Amino acid sequence: MTTRSTSEGSSARPPATPEEIWAILRRNAEESAERAARWAESMESMKEETERLARENDRRAEENDRRAEENDRRAEENDRRVEEFDRRAEKFDREVAEAKLRAEERSRDLDRRIREAERRIRKAEDLFTTQWGKLMESLVEGDLAALLQARGIAVEGTTQRTTKRRNGDFFEIDILASNGVELVLVEVKTTLRSEGVTHFLGKLSRFGQWFPEYRDRRVYGAVAYLQGSDSVTRYAERQGLFVIRATGSSASIVNAADFKPRVFPQTAAGRDRLR
Repeated sequence: MTTRSTSEGSSARPPATPEEIWAILRRNAEESAERAARWAESMESMKEETERLARENDRRAEENDRRAEENDRRAEENDRRVEEFDRRAEKFDREVAEAKLRAEERSRDLDRRIREAERRIRKAEDLFTTQWGKLMESLVEGDLAALLQARGIAVEGTTQRTTKRRNGDFFEIDILASNGVELVLVEVKTTLRSEGVTHFLGKLSRFGQWFPEYRDRRVYGAVAYLQGSDSVTRYAERQGLFVIRATGSSASIVNAADFKPRVFPQTAAGRDRLR
């Protein structure tokens, strides 16, 4: 057995005393307790934060649920409004279509009524013109010989609607009163107007071209009417025409007593060119 030297024995640490060991243990226990306290505090803080976050999440979840419910409600309201709009749009389209059909039917009915009214008006006008024309001509012709004889023109007979056609043109005299020397051409108008008088004067100037067999006659003109203004009758008289007015069941010459009728020349020099 080898014995260590005294110098090695003198450098070894002496064993700890019970007090030192107890101090070490107490310090370790305090440090452990402090760490445990800090850990517990940290855990408590984490718990509070976790609970706060949980409450926040719950609040947000409730808010999201509320918003989701609100969105659902709005979506339902929008769907209801869309359905109501579609219903109204369908009703409007249906009413527009019905109104269009009614308008078209009324338009067709109106057109039909207008055409019927126009047909009746034309028929009435034709009847009026024809019947009144015949009445006027018969009335004037019935008294014409006596009226002209009273004015010094001894006509022997009258003829209604003396007409001729030539090269597509048409010439007509309503009443022609004649004797072997004189002719009176009568234009019959329901309403006497100045343009009608002027037109008749043109016919008188062309009469010889249409009826050369009467070129050796003295030709006079007369306008007979049912209604007309004084200015027009004066215009006709100034042109040398007899003016005959039909009143009631008779006719009368309204020219002045000293009226001198115009003789319309039928010689070649006196006739206008046929238009």
